[in-house]
This record gives sequence, structure tokens and C-alpha cells, in this order.
Amino acid sequence: MSTLLLGVGLVLCIEGLAFALAPGRLEEALRLLAAMSPENRRLIGLAALAAGVFVVWLSRSVS
Repeated sequence: MSTLLLGVGLVLCIEGLAFALAPGRLEEALRLLAAMSPENRRLIGLAALAAGVFVVWLSRSVS
């Protein structure tokens, strides 16, 4: 459970940094995402999911 909370906390920190440091860039990125087809957004989401699973797996196997 503590690992899950750590993960959620890290995601919130990274998301908060994006909003705090570059709100204009974030709006630009959202416009680009809105212009993409749902299939492309789904592929990007699946790639991000796979990368996240790999990073978690890697971090758990190293320690």
C-alpha cells in the first residue's frame, strides 16, 4: 500500500510541476492532443502505460 501511495504522490508532484512551471506549454499540448485522432491518443496512452510498467518493473528488480 505504501508503494501505491508513493507512486500517486510522485505523479501528483510531476503533474503539479507541469502546471506550475509551464502553464502556457500545457495549454499548447492540450490543443495538440485535441487535434489528434482518438486512435493516436490511445496509442500514446498505451505507450505511456507500457513505459510506466517497465520503469516500475525495472525499479523493483534492481532493489
